[in-house]
Amino acid sequence: MTSAPVRIAAISLAATAGLLVLKLVLGLISGSIAVLSDAVDSGTDLVGATAALLSVRVALWPADEDHPYGHGKIESVSASVAATVVGVGGGFVVFQAVRRLIEGSPDINVGVGMAAVLVAAVVNVALALVMRRQARAAHSLALAAEATHLQTNVVQAMTIVGGLLLVGVTGERLFDPLVALALAAYMAWTAAHMVRTALSEIMDVALPEHELRVIHDVLVEHSEEIRGFHRLRSRRAGPTRQVDMHLLFDPEQTVQEVHDTCDRIEHAIEERLPGATVIIHTEPDDGRHRGPLERLVRDKAGD
Repeated sequence: MTSAPVRIAAISLAATAGLLVLKLVLGLISGSIAVLSDAVDSGTDLVGATAALLSVRVALWPADEDHPYGHGKIESVSASVAATVVGVGGGFVVFQAVRRLIEGSPDINVGVGMAAVLVAAVVNVALALVMRRQARAAHSLALAAEATHLQTNVVQAMTIVGGLLLVGVTGERLFDPLVALALAAYMAWTAAHMVRTALSEIMDVALPEHELRVIHDVLVEHSEEIRGFHRLRSRRAGPTRQVDMHLLFDPEQTVQEVHDTCDRIEHAIEERLPGATVIIHTEPDDGRHRGPLERLVRDKAGD
C-alpha cells in the first residue's frame, strides 16, 4: 500500500509538471520575462518534487544490515537538492532579467501572463497546505522542504501579478525585469534557509527542546524506579528519531526488574514521539549521576 507522504509527493510532481507546461506556453505568448522566470522556477520545482518523491519512498525502507539506523537521512539529501535547484533557477532568472534591462523589453500581453500566474498560485496554495500538514504528521523533512518551496511560489506569483499590473497601468515595461530580479533574490533566500535546515539533520543536531521535554517527563514519571540518568543523546534522521541514554538502578534489583522498567520507559517515549527508537544502557547507581533527575523532579513539582 502506498503511504500518504508518497501519494502527496506524487501529486505534487504531477501538478508541477502541468504548471511548468502552462507557464512556459503562456509566458512565451505573453512575452513577460517575469512569467518565464516563474516557468523556470517550475522547472526547478519539477526536479525538487522528483527528489522529494524518491526520498520519501527510500526513507520508508526498513533498517537493514548496511543501514542499521534506517534510510531517513536521504530526506536531508533531497532537501539539499531542492535548495540547489532553487539557487540555480534564481541565477538563470538574474541573467535573463539583466539582459532585458540592458537590451530593453518587448511588448507584454498582461492578461495572458496574469492568467498563467493566477492559476499556478491557486494550485500551489492547495498543494502547500496539504503537503505542510502531511509533513508535520509524518515528520518528513523532504515534504516540509517541498511545502516551503511551494509557498515561495505563491509569493512569487503575487509579486509577478503586481509587476504585470504596474506594466498594464503605466505602460512601463521596465517593471517586468525588475520584478524578475526581486524573485531571484527571494529564491536565493529560500535556498539558503533550506540548506540550513538540511544541514541541521546531516550534522546530527539534537531533537528540539519540546521533544527533549517529553523524554524528561517520562523519566520523571518513572523516578521511583530509576535513580538517575546521564549521557542522554538524540538526533533525527528524516521521519525517525534516535534516542539513547544511561539509566541508573538500585544494584539490588534483579536483571528482570531492570529490564521491565527499561521496556516501560522505552514504550512511553515511543508512544509520545512516534518513529522514535530508544536505546538504554543500564548502570548500578553509585551516586554520581543523580543530579539531573533530581532537578527534573524538583522542576516538575514546582510547575
